Amino acid sequence: MHHRWHDTTLTPTERADALLDDMTLDEMAFQLGSFWHPALHEPTVDDDASQHDVAPMEQELSQDAPQWADVHRLGLGHLTRTYGTGPVTPDEGRALLDQWQDEVRSASPHGIPAIAHEECLTGLTALGATVYPAAIAWGATWRPELIEEMGEAIGADMRSLGVHQGLSPLLDVVRDYRWGRVEETCGEDPYLVGSLGTAYIRGLQRSGVMACAKHFVAYPASRAGRNHAPVSMGRRELEDVMLPPFEMAVREGGVASVMNSYCDIDGQPAAASRWLLTEVLRERWGFEGTVVSDYWSVRFLTQAHRVAPDDAVAAALALRAGLDVELPATGAYAAIPEAIERGLLSADDVRTAARRVLVQKARLGMLDEDHAEPRGVVDLDSRRNREIARRMADESIVLLANDGTLPLAPGLRAALVGPSWTDVRSFMGCYAFPNHVLGKYGGKETGIPIRSLDDALAEALGARVTAVAGCGFVDGTDEQLAAAVEAAKGADIAIVTVGDIAGLFGVGTSGEGCDVVDLSLPGRQGELVEAVLATGTPTVLVLVTGRPYALGGLAERAVAVVQAFMPGAEGAEAIADVLVGRTEPSGRLPVAIPRHKGGQPGTYLAPMLGWLSDGISNLDPRPLYPFGHGLGYTTFELGAAETSSGTMTVDGDVRYSVTVTNIGERAGSEVVQLYLTDPWAEVVRPLKQLIGFQKVDLGPGESKRLTFTVHADRLSFTGADHQRIVEPGEILLAAGRSSEDRLDPIPVTVTGERRIVGEGRVLTTPVDVA
Repeated sequence: MHHRWHDTTLTPTERADALLDDMTLDEMAFQLGSFWHPALHEPTVDDDASQHDVAPMEQELSQDAPQWADVHRLGLGHLTRTYGTGPVTPDEGRALLDQWQDEVRSASPHGIPAIAHEECLTGLTALGATVYPAAIAWGATWRPELIEEMGEAIGADMRSLGVHQGLSPLLDVVRDYRWGRVEETCGEDPYLVGSLGTAYIRGLQRSGVMACAKHFVAYPASRAGRNHAPVSMGRRELEDVMLPPFEMAVREGGVASVMNSYCDIDGQPAAASRWLLTEVLRERWGFEGTVVSDYWSVRFLTQAHRVAPDDAVAAALALRAGLDVELPATGAYAAIPEAIERGLLSADDVRTAARRVLVQKARLGMLDEDHAEPRGVVDLDSRRNREIARRMADESIVLLANDGTLPLAPGLRAALVGPSWTDVRSFMGCYAFPNHVLGKYGGKETGIPIRSLDDALAEALGARVTAVAGCGFVDGTDEQLAAAVEAAKGADIAIVTVGDIAGLFGVGTSGEGCDVVDLSLPGRQGELVEAVLATGTPTVLVLVTGRPYALGGLAERAVAVVQAFMPGAEGAEAIADVLVGRTEPSGRLPVAIPRHKGGQPGTYLAPMLGWLSDGISNLDPRPLYPFGHGLGYTTFELGAAETSSGTMTVDGDVRYSVTVTNIGERAGSEVVQLYLTDPWAEVVRPLKQLIGFQKVDLGPGESKRLTFTVHADRLSFTGADHQRIVEPGEILLAAGRSSEDRLDPIPVTVTGERRIVGEGRVLTTPVDVA
């Protein structure tokens, strides 16, 4: 029978309203729930390893989850991770998804299917799917258009499998390097994070898959870098550092969904914050999509935050705050009818959330009378995917230091030591399927072909490579260290590969729930580096990590230092080709590399008393290698900087121009970074702040002229009265190659009266390249 909500000439909102008018309140509540049943996924590898969770408190909180028959009897909002929970093939996953969708449609009085969501931060988290570099490596590329291309490829794969929503990207801005999820972020600057995250959103959604910006908000600022710990942050830092990437995602990227943070901010859990989920997100920014809960975070209101004595209160707090859908499984939201009966919720609260879900389903075609999901032969590890993954890896590797030893000459006798070369899973983040799912079944299965670094390096050098582990990621014996020393002594060059193996909740050195007490290299890896350096053999230090580690006292004694931020399935060849010079290094640091193992948290976005130490403290917080730093095998020069005017009004703009020249003999890419300094303000401000950037490709001797258009809104900050303002007075603009390598600043006087900046401000700095 044809109904009004089937009419595709109506707007999605009109169709959703027509459907809601024909639904009972109980049916609406079912649209806000979800289903996840890991037990249905039979493993295809030996299940002889100890299980680890893939979500926080998974075992405890899934024990009393409603059964399938109960959770979908009046329809369902979401189906959780059909492909990404266990090692099922795409065909097996599709068969299960089709079965579930048929049952949901049959049970729904109106035949409405569920939204299927999956994880997709490093590519679709599924067996046999390409693993792209981790998000911290996205940050190191400084290339938004490449991130957008990757997002589009990931989205195309997901949509071909009948998936509607991807739970990425993270728009978290790093504040403490000890936090385990640094690897999942794009770095420590809000403009860089927002630019790259928004590019990913555009790409994913262009393929028809809804993106999900997370974790809203301030998750990475948890105390001592400990996962889920409270966040002690004032409104000003929240507004000026944490919120801008999400505002970019909403206003510039049109993101379809947002996921809350697990943390509380000054005592208020994000999942129950009406100020965040409604006033900021919807009323200020105009967000029209859905807010979905991070897994079990509604239940956390009772069991962790202890602001709700039972599920009915938790459901009421979350729903009234603006949290529409409970993931990964209906838990507290099963108590919505009870909450209404007790007067904790109104029918309008439920209808409002259900309306948002149904509008999305209408946009996805799921209310159409003849709705059918895409299907066909799917190659999740296609040649196109691998080509994008390779370019991502190439552009993310950062050359931190080099005395001229790199690129390595062919035929050198090389000793390759350190744990990173021994396990290709070290190239991947914690949400890559091999680490996220296959890791809990034991062994080193990856599900896709991944070349090892020793093999790639031997081919690149055209010589035999002596490869010795030296130690494990978190352990090692004296005998292993001695073997590495002997290998180094007998070599022309020692290449020491150290870093992380990603995992979850303590099963790994990096990743969700894998936080650290300080920034020393894990296990005995620091001893290994010291021992090899002591041999006197020229040593290249290669870090394959998800976070920055303190390298003071080590890096200075190496002939070269290379930082590879979890470069993905193509990582081995990408690293090898940088070492031998086939690839020109073009990555730049999205996070600084500390000198000392302690003294954090601290990033480059610091005021004077957070940056200087002379006469103040015995702890010097300044890094060994600063934010934005990176070298190449060619040399670039910045010059002829000028502004279009020496003044600008509080609501006007000014253009800053600079010429970048490749003065070396190789083609290469430079990231031109524009920094703002506000010498005097009514509140304490950072010493410098990135407000624009552009990666430029240049041949030998080639120059390009870059012009940044800086609107006054880009100077704005949260003033003493907690309103966003632009102040009259002097500002300083300087282009640079890092936060600490900048040209002499050009002063610009901002004229007029103190201006309060309304909603809809300019969030980006356009760059013209000529």
